[in-house]
Amino acid sequence: MPSRLPPPTLTTKTLEVLGAFDAGATELTLSELARRSGLPLTTTHRIVRDLLTWGAIELGADGRYCVGLRLWELAALGRRGPALREIALPVMEDLYEATHENVQLAVREGTELVYIERLTGRRAVPTLIRVGGRFALHATGVGLVLLAFAPTEVQQEVLSGPLERWTPHTISDPASLRRALAEVRRVGYARSMSQVTEDALSIACPVRGADDAVVAALSLVVHADTPHGPALLATVRAAARAVSRELGAASATATTAEYSTPRR
Repeated sequence: MPSRLPPPTLTTKTLEVLGAFDAGATELTLSELARRSGLPLTTTHRIVRDLLTWGAIELGADGRYCVGLRLWELAALGRRGPALREIALPVMEDLYEATHENVQLAVREGTELVYIERLTGRRAVPTLIRVGGRFALHATGVGLVLLAFAPTEVQQEVLSGPLERWTPHTISDPASLRRALAEVRRVGYARSMSQVTEDALSIACPVRGADDAVVAALSLVVHADTPHGPALLATVRAAARAVSRELGAASATATTAEYSTPRR
């Protein structure tokens, strides 16, 4: 007779309530929280009361709940999020001022990536990302970099799972993805053309930490018809190297090239 799973703990239930919020549901009623968390209304009410007291969620005048500032304060203590963002942001700002294109910084969490910063402008190509948002590793420039330098078991998990397609250009079969990852490791950067949106080109380079391990990926996302010769790659590579140097990476050279890109 199969063994029964242990009942969910209060901690698990609390996390389910917090997990009910996402990019498409930033404000929820009590009944919506119960439905999305899969918990009884009475249980949800007790948990919400405690979360309100602690400051993890807030109640608006319209009776809807949203994520509270106390969680933001906690997230700001994270090593891979705000701390990395604070180090990288001046370099990202320089890169944006030189190009006026999308500049993105992402880290890997499991088999997904999380965007921890982005800079964009009115003329930049539209993208589907948001700060704090998650995305598949196989379909973006930053994702290909993070996956190429991820542990073997992470690569195998992604390769053995479904590879979602957003456009006809999205890498969607394991053999093609293996070749793409090998190429990223060989040349040291990723080039992703029209994989998520038809009119976007991403050039991404690894950001390395004090032990020279890849801790993040930095990318420039431009219109697909933007000239993408050596100068554009050199610009992104120099920026990623500058961040790596600030993080203490031994492989980062002592000098960083001037941020520049071909003008359209």
